[in-house]
Amino acid sequence: MRLAVDVMGGDHAPDAILKGCIQAVDELAPGDVLVLVGDEPTCRDWLGEAGFGNDKRFEIVHTTEVIGMDESAVAAVRAKKDSSLNRMAALGSQREANRCDAVVSAGNTGACVASAMQFMRRLPGVHRPGIAVPIPTFYGSVVLADAGANPEPRPNHLWQYALMAETVAKVVNKVQSPRIGLINIGSEEGKGTDLIRETHTLLKSTPQINYIGYVEGRDLFSGICDVVVTDGLVGNTLLKMAEGMASQLIKGICSEVMNADPDLMLKLEPIFKEMFRKNDYHEHGGAPLLGVNGMCLIAHGSSEAKSIRAALRQCRKYVSLQLNDAIVKRIAEVPEPRGSQAPLTVEA
Repeated sequence: MRLAVDVMGGDHAPDAILKGCIQAVDELAPGDVLVLVGDEPTCRDWLGEAGFGNDKRFEIVHTTEVIGMDESAVAAVRAKKDSSLNRMAALGSQREANRCDAVVSAGNTGACVASAMQFMRRLPGVHRPGIAVPIPTFYGSVVLADAGANPEPRPNHLWQYALMAETVAKVVNKVQSPRIGLINIGSEEGKGTDLIRETHTLLKSTPQINYIGYVEGRDLFSGICDVVVTDGLVGNTLLKMAEGMASQLIKGICSEVMNADPDLMLKLEPIFKEMFRKNDYHEHGGAPLLGVNGMCLIAHGSSEAKSIRAALRQCRKYVSLQLNDAIVKRIAEVPEPRGSQAPLTVEA
């Protein structure tokens, strides 16, 4: 496989990104190539110091511009033609002769989505791409979509996110009939915004899916569903809150045990370390941008070296499982409910 990495994107770029790429070398299959997209002198210095100066498993695509984490996404993508993010996304396009099988960026999420849509385009039948994040729970992984790509979706976008995230649950998590829940502020029929209620109607009128109805934020970890659907704003907020809460909760338990019985803490230390590992977003690498015509993985802005290594591992897995082919097939076989294209109604 050919895997392209945006070397200049992320809070800790380029050092953490390059270090992660170098660490990932031992997980590559014969013939795999990592395409480093960014400042060539920086990349060559890193490869040389690590002993990979002439390694054929690395290629470099030199770029002269960087899209900052705080820049306006669409404007930056249009203005900075030679940014590492744009050049990376172009490598993921089916139209490129030297295309890559997957691309990875820890840079500006909005810019990554915009660039992927511009260069990679959309899969057949897809309205708007969405980010699907696997969230670890005691009952297994729950797929959350959308986690930040589309903060102002229409009902038909959310309906389609349900189909795409359901496909992830089937193909990646091996769930035979994923239970799909729609985030709301309560389980009663009349609750929620126009967006939520109209999406609820669309999902209920789709017999081909296992829709269980409204779920609340706490249900994300209760084991009652395998897929959770929401808009990008709520989804990203839920994700960041879950990351912070998991970390602080485990730290709090460790502190209490240490204060009560230091010897017990020593015995439990391996268990706590494993709990940290399972709930550490750096260990999961990133999340696929579902719906683009190629494999694009969006990593956390604060990604460290191990995050990039994990993201590259995830890319190889998703490509090997032919996730996009499964998404296209699923969208084609499930008719879109009537009225799903109607604009949102606004109450007086």
